[in-house]
Amino acid sequence: MRAPHLDARLAAAAAYVRPGSAAADVGCDHGKLAAYLAASGRCPRVIASDVRAQPLARARALCAQLGVQALVDCRLGDGLSVLRPGEVQDIVIAGVSGVTAAQMLAGAPFAFEKGTRCIFVPPTKHGVLRAHLAQSGFALVDETPVLAAGRVYTVLCAEYTGEARQPGLYECAVGKAEKRTESAAAYLARVAALTEKYARGAEDCETYLALARQVKEAAQRCR
Repeated sequence: MRAPHLDARLAAAAAYVRPGSAAADVGCDHGKLAAYLAASGRCPRVIASDVRAQPLARARALCAQLGVQALVDCRLGDGLSVLRPGEVQDIVIAGVSGVTAAQMLAGAPFAFEKGTRCIFVPPTKHGVLRAHLAQSGFALVDETPVLAAGRVYTVLCAEYTGEARQPGLYECAVGKAEKRTESAAAYLARVAALTEKYARGAEDCETYLALARQVKEAAQRCR
């Protein structure tokens, strides 16, 4: 079966989905990721969900066009509410902020099982998501910073271990995004700039200015 082409963000997310796992594409939009996971043979079963009926209809049409409609279960619903305990091992949440992704995860107790893998493609609030994951017992396995549509993103991969902890500011800001790639350098430079901007209105201004300097140094190491 011919798998659809994925942009850099979705390609990075697909690479983190474990071969042979049942996966969920939450907020599937056009359904390209779900269709890719099925058509490429990476996943024997995929659940694609969206809160809007029109995008879900497009996802169904794409899966039918590629001949994988029997492998992709398209469901209309909000967040992880469409999933039942034990249905999937890998969950992809793309296109929502780190704050929204954290809220979605917090409302799904079944995700808090050892071995559950969650893959996030948030456009914003990555630091908030990293903090929530650590505090909730998820270990950040890896990240892939990418350039897409003229913007920098990072794709996060985490697994539930049950070992909750309080991460430091630098870990929340950088995570595992420090890689020797142009995308990582650009991503961390953006994080440093946002941290500097935040520092101007923060009571502990010097703390965040120091953090911004640390992140700038990390960005330089990536070049």
